Amino acid sequence: MSSRLPSSSPLLIAALLTAPLLTGACAVTEGPYPSLAPRPAEKLGFAEPPAPPPVAVVADPALDARIADNARERAAAVRGFDAGAARADRLVRAARGSKAGSDPWLNAQTAIAELDALRARHQDALGVLEDAAASRAQALQPAYPSLEAALVEARATSAAQTRRIDALAGSLAPA
Repeated sequence: MSSRLPSSSPLLIAALLTAPLLTGACAVTEGPYPSLAPRPAEKLGFAEPPAPPPVAVVADPALDARIADNARERAAAVRGFDAGAARADRLVRAARGSKAGSDPWLNAQTAIAELDALRARHQDALGVLEDAAASRAQALQPAYPSLEAALVEARATSAAQTRRIDALAGSLAPA
């Protein structure tokens, strides 16, 4: 078995010999061709740039008044929810061990449904706060500290109310 090179091998050898000469000329900065040397932007690292300094928040008396009104509305909603939750808790305790569809069970289910409606009042007040925060973000305004604090408090209260309703509903016999 003999190994024969194809007839085009002299051309292949010539191309392989001249390729380094042709590509070596590209790295030179002189001449009409662009340099292949790293550009300044390519020498930069991938580290995060430093954060811009925080923007000073300008007081907004109208927003402060809306937040205060919202806090009063949320407090009233919480008082109503707590009263409804106490009533629902009594009815749920009375319905423990009752079959689904019995009068005590139906009374407890009704109280839980009323409790869900009472929670909606607080949810509405939370929605107003979230709309105000979204409006500020759309206007590219910085976060407003008292608005952010009210949002954190309202979201925590909303989550606690949901957990309380779920616990009451979970302690009843399934339908």
